[in-house]
Amino acid sequence: MSKPLKVAILGCGVVGSEVVRLIEAHAEDLAHRIGAPVELAGIAVRRPQRSRDVSVDPSLFTTDSAALVARDDVDVVIEVIGGIEPARSLLITALERGASVVTANKALLAEDGSSLYDAAERGNTDLYCEASVAGAIPLLRPLRESLAGDRVNRVIGIVNGTTNYILTKMDSTGASFTDALEEAQALGYAEADPSADVDGFDAAAKAAILAGLAFHTRVTAADVHREGISDVTAGDVKSARDMDGVVKLLAIAERAPDRNGRESVGVRVHPAILPRSHPLAGVRDAYNAVFIEADAAGQLMFYGRGAGGAPTASAVLGDLVAVCRNRLSGARGAGDSSYAALPIRPMGETITRYHVSLDVADKAGVLASVAQAFAVHDVSIQTVRQEGHGDDATLDLVTHAATDAALAATVEELRRLDVVRAVASVMRVEGGGA
Repeated sequence: MSKPLKVAILGCGVVGSEVVRLIEAHAEDLAHRIGAPVELAGIAVRRPQRSRDVSVDPSLFTTDSAALVARDDVDVVIEVIGGIEPARSLLITALERGASVVTANKALLAEDGSSLYDAAERGNTDLYCEASVAGAIPLLRPLRESLAGDRVNRVIGIVNGTTNYILTKMDSTGASFTDALEEAQALGYAEADPSADVDGFDAAAKAAILAGLAFHTRVTAADVHREGISDVTAGDVKSARDMDGVVKLLAIAERAPDRNGRESVGVRVHPAILPRSHPLAGVRDAYNAVFIEADAAGQLMFYGRGAGGAPTASAVLGDLVAVCRNRLSGARGAGDSSYAALPIRPMGETITRYHVSLDVADKAGVLASVAQAFAVHDVSIQTVRQEGHGDDATLDLVTHAATDAALAATVEELRRLDVVRAVASVMRVEGGGA
């Protein structure tokens, strides 16, 4: 067996501690799977004296992360500290001097993944990041390698466990968003400050990473249209249930022509109504799932736990084994593939459907006025349901597919109609007919 491969770990929080534990607990198996032992060279932390649930030599802990990644004897750097800096600078240093890197840092990859891939190219080494999206679910490597000979057309997924738990509770119990969020926080599914999850930032970063791999185009979080779930009401969830649907926060990346007929990429994150017959509709609680549509492979779905120390550490260890095998064989894994360089399509050109709920006066001519507002913007109505409440009524409409810009303009015109008391709810509809 070859000499030991030395591994440095940046961060020893929930994920980092689990990575350390698994390396120690499965040392013999890892050595056989890789072809060489794995040896911890150091663990960079901010507070070395802090009590941690790991059994390692205390001398391995250091506060000097820069010196650790610069060591010539370190073969692999595992980064689980998160954030943009100092993670970016540390990883570029490691990659440029030829160390392989395994990272779970979705925010960094979505904001400036190109810098990391360029540094890996200069250092002739590997950058692996399976743990950055959907935790333990094998997803990025299948996109990057297993489907490398196919053409992926669409990726749609539930990639944030916190929001999926909240929406599941709203659907199953009728709870409000606030009550469901408080329960998620009490159970540890949501942070004290849940904005990264409920406002869609976490899902948008993951959507950018998925789109880049699927369509061989560099996509950043800034390219992703983002809406969160904080405005989703119990009424929205009930309306979806009345349609035999369910509300989910979806990350969607798709290849389609833009307004000039050029092939382009659209990437978006927003709540939407899915029919309960769709495979993603049954993904409940804190689970994740990603649905991929490709020319030859057809429809594929990847499902599992998308967060947490153990699931994320599982993905990190899988990448560790892969990059270590590459080092022993003198090979490199698949790197950045952005040759297609497709333009990013604006959200307004996205073809979608809407569910619109209106509070209106219950009198003759209302439906005609509402229908005219849709017709002005060339948006066709698929279904209408009216429910009276004395002098008032509720109109629930579902449109046929149209551009998002046309649908948004229609909604603004509806708000200006005298017969419309309020636009109670507006939500996109995915996964159904045209």
